[in-house]
Amino acid sequence: MLKEYYAHSLEGRPQKEWQRLEEHLRNVAQLARQSADPFGGGDWAFIAGFLHDIGKCSQEFQNMLIKTADNNTNTETKIGHPDHSSAGAQKANQLYANGFGKLLAYAIAGHHSGLLDGKSNEACLADRLKKVIPEHSSCLNSLLEFNTNIGSLPFTPAKGNNERIAFQLQLFIRILFSCLVDADFLDTEAFMSKNNSLLRGNYPEISEMEYKLNKKLNKLSSEAPDTPVNRYRKEILQQCIDAADNLPGLFSLTVPTGGGKTFSSIAFAIKHALKYGMKRIIYVIPYTSIIEQNADIFREVFGNNTVLEHHSNIEISEDNYKSQLAIENWDAPLTVTTNVQFFESLFHNRISKCRKIHNIANSVIILDEAQMLPIPLLKPCIEVLRELTNSYKTTIILCTATQPALLKNEEFVNGLENVREIISNPVELYNNFKRVEIIRLPEEKHQNIADIEISKMIIEHKQVLCVVNTRRHARELYEQIDDKEGLYHLSALMCPVHRSEVIKEIKDILKSSKKCRVISTQLIEAGVDIDFPVVFRSAAGIDSIAQSAGRCNREGKLSKGKVFIFYPEKVPPVGYLRQGVDEANAIIRKYDDLLSIEAVNEYFRNLYWINEDKLDKEKILEKLLEGVNTLDFPFREIAKQFKIIDSDMESIIIPYNDEAKEIIKQLRYAKFTNNLARRSQRFSVQVYPQILKKLEGISVERIQDNFLILTNEDLYKKDIGLNYEDPVFRDIENNIC
Repeated sequence: MLKEYYAHSLEGRPQKEWQRLEEHLRNVAQLARQSADPFGGGDWAFIAGFLHDIGKCSQEFQNMLIKTADNNTNTETKIGHPDHSSAGAQKANQLYANGFGKLLAYAIAGHHSGLLDGKSNEACLADRLKKVIPEHSSCLNSLLEFNTNIGSLPFTPAKGNNERIAFQLQLFIRILFSCLVDADFLDTEAFMSKNNSLLRGNYPEISEMEYKLNKKLNKLSSEAPDTPVNRYRKEILQQCIDAADNLPGLFSLTVPTGGGKTFSSIAFAIKHALKYGMKRIIYVIPYTSIIEQNADIFREVFGNNTVLEHHSNIEISEDNYKSQLAIENWDAPLTVTTNVQFFESLFHNRISKCRKIHNIANSVIILDEAQMLPIPLLKPCIEVLRELTNSYKTTIILCTATQPALLKNEEFVNGLENVREIISNPVELYNNFKRVEIIRLPEEKHQNIADIEISKMIIEHKQVLCVVNTRRHARELYEQIDDKEGLYHLSALMCPVHRSEVIKEIKDILKSSKKCRVISTQLIEAGVDIDFPVVFRSAAGIDSIAQSAGRCNREGKLSKGKVFIFYPEKVPPVGYLRQGVDEANAIIRKYDDLLSIEAVNEYFRNLYWINEDKLDKEKILEKLLEGVNTLDFPFREIAKQFKIIDSDMESIIIPYNDEAKEIIKQLRYAKFTNNLARRSQRFSVQVYPQILKKLEGISVERIQDNFLILTNEDLYKKDIGLNYEDPVFRDIENNIC
């Protein structure tokens, strides 16, 4: 890159070389402005872009470029090389008072290394702002002749609420940083890799998406039988379309499972985006296990060029450069992603994570199964949703099968305000849509039931689903049943490709009258479009029970499906899963209809609302508040602490099929493994460190220090996935799974 930029030292440098640096600064400034204009931050982003690389004017930096030019590589951030990002940070801090310069300085100082902590014992912004840097002002006079003023923040600070003001300020820094780093990458790419640059953009318009969706909906309507369920789905769809004219902000869509909220929410989002000039739609799903299904549905309707699928298990072919590029900054019209990708990006400090977040602004976000946000991080998640709608021209739809748990009320004062429900009467819809009968086992009193008894009940039914809380229990219950004909197991002990194959087979068999009995963990609950006449559910949180009930009589072919709730011999491990079970027990005892609006409200009251001190386990909001006066925010620290999936598990790559074996073969010898690593995730199973310790060196090999490979293929079974034949492994897993 830099060989073309600078071929000579500063003194004697050809005019075109100097022009390229000036051109780069102006281009980045303009691109950053375009990204920030929709939320009123254009001037801020322009200044950050203009100042970000002024440190390259120093003689020291130019001398370094001369020495490294022959390598034709980018060595700007290599340890020991002159620091060029501190110059712009210091200049911004000098030029703008009231702390505004410091807000800009965060973005500029971090545009190669990531957002720094304001103050810490490690490298931090405070150190960078007082650092002695090489002289660079000799060539700045012409560059600094710009008259961009920033008289105010582009959002309204929350008067009298310092905790909220702190959150507003740090989120603004993150989004400003995102605008800058994306603009920097895009301009460099346009100069250095024009082919890649040309692949960006050129997406279908939102209006074209509307045309294709209407065509699909008309087809579905003409082909669907006239049943009560389908009539309710049409009513839900129409209410969503009608509500799309409302002003941007927060909405809730409370629709029973199986009510068609996927298409209805997309219909709302498209019409709403067209009316209010929003650029894209982001569909956020809780589990990677179901995201492929939704993405495939959208691709079938809108085409491959419209839909970006982004999650940890996504595999993008090496020749699909457009999708690889879109993952970097989410510039596609429709992105389908996970809670992990969405929320962790908004609380991260790394460039690769943050580059995309400015494109969340001016978008419609559909938060599917909104009640499934992680309890220990619920308050920070609520704050970021609040601020996106308040300050960044974003509309958010909270989709849920139960009453929204995130709304402000007398007991939950930090909940979301001004949330408009799309459905005119959710209680009436729930009653009309009720397709199952909940039966507690045993009916006469609450007691635990042995697996042998549950297995006997399961085999009494020809087509039945049983959902349990742990993968250990799923495996043991599966093994308890001798009749394996038509019996299936689903859990995270199976790699994602394996699970997808089994789910497809189950769907095909359910369409016939053949025997189909499935033992699964909760991975089957959210979003898997599957329909059983009978469901057994191990006691769990009310929201989880509602999800399992949504796999029963989904199409309303029976007058009532049956959902049996049972208490297994072994209680769930201590943690939030156990807490959900304990809170649900009181509801199960008290209410005949434990999925009623009243029952669900009481459940969330006990789980969330009266336990606000447990909803920010890492005290992220408190740490931000500590820096509100000095503007010293701990970006690096928060990035380490905000983890949707808080686990020390490690992934083992399974040689599941020929494709997986070829990936493993390439991993052994590849120098560059990023794409291979991403592809390998579809063939990986996560295990706890205690189990890995027993397996590594015997049945698992570590290659290139980063990748674990299952070498003993006998440990992976086609019916249950990874299986620890040695009783030692079983004993370990019993204590931790």
